[in-house]
Amino acid sequence: MVATWMMPAPAGAAPRLPVPYSFAAGIAAQLAAPGSAPPGANDFGCRPSAAHPRPVILLHGTLGNMTDSWQALSPLLKNNGYCVFALNYGGAPGLFQGYGDIADSAAQLDTFVDRVRTATGADRVDLVGHSQGGGALPRYYLQVAGGAAKVHDLVGLAPSSHGANLGAILNLLDAFPGGRAAFDRLCPACTQQDRGSAFMRALDALPDTVPGVRYTMIESRYDEVIVPYTLAFLTGPNVRNVTVQDHCGLDFSDHLAIIYDRVALNEVLNALDPTRTTRACALSLPVLGG
Repeated sequence: MVATWMMPAPAGAAPRLPVPYSFAAGIAAQLAAPGSAPPGANDFGCRPSAAHPRPVILLHGTLGNMTDSWQALSPLLKNNGYCVFALNYGGAPGLFQGYGDIADSAAQLDTFVDRVRTATGADRVDLVGHSQGGGALPRYYLQVAGGAAKVHDLVGLAPSSHGANLGAILNLLDAFPGGRAAFDRLCPACTQQDRGSAFMRALDALPDTVPGVRYTMIESRYDEVIVPYTLAFLTGPNVRNVTVQDHCGLDFSDHLAIIYDRVALNEVLNALDPTRTTRACALSLPVLGG
């Protein structure tokens, strides 16, 4: 087990940001400052270092947002020397985001990627996302919407790489006249990510990966949304699939908790810097993380 602790910052160095490994921190931040950028993110004056030459863009999942999703990972990346950026996509201003048509969200992502590249001077960016933000959205962006030339790494946390099994929910909606159509109007991204949707069938007809992009998919065996959890994984060149329980038997994180799970977030750091091979292990609980 690796004990996680912080060394004092050298004199003159920027103070290290706190890293709260609890989803409660995301809820508190959303209540205190709705729609705000997470700590350490969206400094458009940041210039990538030689050690970490690519800015990192964080992509929340369906019905999440950048405020409640990234109170741990954003400061963790900033503390480790990365330029970090985050956005809300796929929704009108408000608490819930990521419900819009995935093709439209990919266009929003492309605009933000170009803004970050222009501000930082970086040729390519790294994408780190949760659920839709690590799976269906970036897969579409890279494979269909022309984003591959702008991205070096894709790191997914419980990603919907091959969709999710929403059949039971959709079948229940079919019991009500117009139920499925109404649900699709409210959350197009939800029905698009169903394993049997036309959107996912078209995406899965393509190769999982594109040349020139490095992929790391990080998943928990206890994911109750991506079922079976292996739907999160990809096949192809430059792919690394990580099951967090292979590194830590104390990790009980689920689909939500994984973005506040120090075991999973440590693997994000390893993915972005392959010279780093540190392992972490700590108790992580469903929903809350740890």
